[in-house]
Amino acid sequence: MEKFDVVVIGSGPGGYVAAIRCAQLGMKTAIIERYKTLGGTCLNVGCIPSKALLDSSEHYHQAKEQFSEHGISLDNLKVDMPQMIKRKGEVVAQTTAGIDFLMAKNKIEVFTGHGSFINKNEISIKHDDGKETKIAAEKTIIATGSKPSSLPFITIDKKRVITSTEALELQSVPKKMVVIGGGVIGLELGSVYARLGTEVSVVEYMDSIIPTMDKSMGKELMRSMKKMGVKFLLSHKVKAVEAGARSVTVKADDKKGAEVVLKADYCLVSVGRHAYTENLGLENVGIGTDERGRIEVNEHLQTSVPGIYAIGDVIKGAMLAHKAEEEGVFVAEHMAGQKPHINYLLIPGVVYTWPEVASVGYTEEQLIEKGTAYKSGSFPFKASGRARASMDTDGLVKVLADKETDEILGVHICGPRAADMIAEAVVAMEFRASAEDIARMSHAHPTFTEALKEAALAATDNRALHI
Repeated sequence: MEKFDVVVIGSGPGGYVAAIRCAQLGMKTAIIERYKTLGGTCLNVGCIPSKALLDSSEHYHQAKEQFSEHGISLDNLKVDMPQMIKRKGEVVAQTTAGIDFLMAKNKIEVFTGHGSFINKNEISIKHDDGKETKIAAEKTIIATGSKPSSLPFITIDKKRVITSTEALELQSVPKKMVVIGGGVIGLELGSVYARLGTEVSVVEYMDSIIPTMDKSMGKELMRSMKKMGVKFLLSHKVKAVEAGARSVTVKADDKKGAEVVLKADYCLVSVGRHAYTENLGLENVGIGTDERGRIEVNEHLQTSVPGIYAIGDVIKGAMLAHKAEEEGVFVAEHMAGQKPHINYLLIPGVVYTWPEVASVGYTEEQLIEKGTAYKSGSFPFKASGRARASMDTDGLVKVLADKETDEILGVHICGPRAADMIAEAVVAMEFRASAEDIARMSHAHPTFTEALKEAALAATDNRALHI
């Protein structure tokens, strides 16, 4: 039985990054992946392919809606969906091949199959051909990620009632699509098809979209998506989804109890994800899970069994690839005797619609609930010269700062390149910067990030210059 210092179960962003850092620190490392390609959900059927389709659909949308305004005329503009899907597949293939290279470069042994615990130090790997390999591990990192969730009364047939996985493979543009869930995944994929011409209806149980983010961001994004024709049914409770051969019917009750019936070509069920911890042999080592299937860990991300750690979507916290990566590095360095640190408050969240939404720190609602005295400054992109030049004037930047100390407590952006702009806010908050600090930094002109400076100025004695 081959022995390793560390074995990582799962090769998503958390798992493969943990394996690389362990190898860098001199540990003999192996990684187990049940699927044929490395990278987990994120690289294969999540972050990477969805961003490829988001970019492709946005190019089409701009060509259709904005190019003429820019003085560019096109004839016979059309969507070649098979080519769009093919390109997406090529992006995924290139990215996963990159992970193969990194495993080889760092001398990490890769096992393909389903890994599960025999006992604390022995792991079984069952391969597709029925054969089994057993390996020994001094330490183990569980990084098996998550799967799409559903509702008890919904049958996902993967034909008319689909998840994000199937939505990434449609070979033609649907006429109508119902999206159940107004969270990140539903809005991203809903916007892909809305840009391509699909009539999209988003049904959300809560009274706002992206409900975990600052409420003002949901309002800004919804206002922008409505311009594309997306319909929003907020405070609606779905009660039935009935799939036919060529269509699907969704029934929901509005907040007054009146029934609403929607018919479409597809129903995308996007009501969140749940930890994938089934069939890992956790019972063989005495590791339990909570009501949502998540593994309990301590401050070092170690389970109740010494030497077995868990990271990413299988533990509490935001289900974000970059959160899992940080935890992978954290665990590897902790194993090596170092003293790493993660500030979970400063892990940014992003919605890759267009405009994008990005957020870090506290929301305004959280500060009110905490009773924290704060001040707020905002700046709309319609007042930005760079945004006007690119016709990206939807959205705003909001900066929240402590009323007494001026320390930045939260930054929320709905607008162009928000996913990249939020990094400036993360850096500032990591160094406990004040709104005045950002306000006094020189920002290149014209850039989208000037809006962040203006919002910081607005938060400091209402000193915004360009509005």
